[in-house]
Amino acid sequence: MSKYRITVDGKTYEMDVELIGANGAAVQPVAKAAPAPVVNAPAAPATAASKPAAASTGAVTAPMPGTILKVLKASGDAVKAGDIVLILEAMKMENEITAPVDGVIGSLSLTEGSTVAGGDLLFEVK
Repeated sequence: MSKYRITVDGKTYEMDVELIGANGAAVQPVAKAAPAPVVNAPAAPATAASKPAAASTGAVTAPMPGTILKVLKASGDAVKAGDIVLILEAMKMENEITAPVDGVIGSLSLTEGSTVAGGDLLFEVK
């Protein structure tokens, strides 16, 4: 279980979050993640643009479990930092997953309709 703190309209809430797999069993994380930052959520967002977790190498992981709604780039495509690479649908919201750095998409094997777990590698920019 992970503990998160979220602030909505100036009111702070703490919650425990457990990632579960398709069979309903708890999924054990591969590596311990850094503590989650405090996030101030907008009151009524029209769309949510999530910033993916990115390492200095340009690896982008899923910020949450969801379904790949659209794949806008392919392996070998040139991208600039901030370019939208794919759309991840999670909790009925479309999250734009962007390239963290300028470069070329080195690996992207996901297709539309694929499901991912939080922390799964989505793509790399080299």
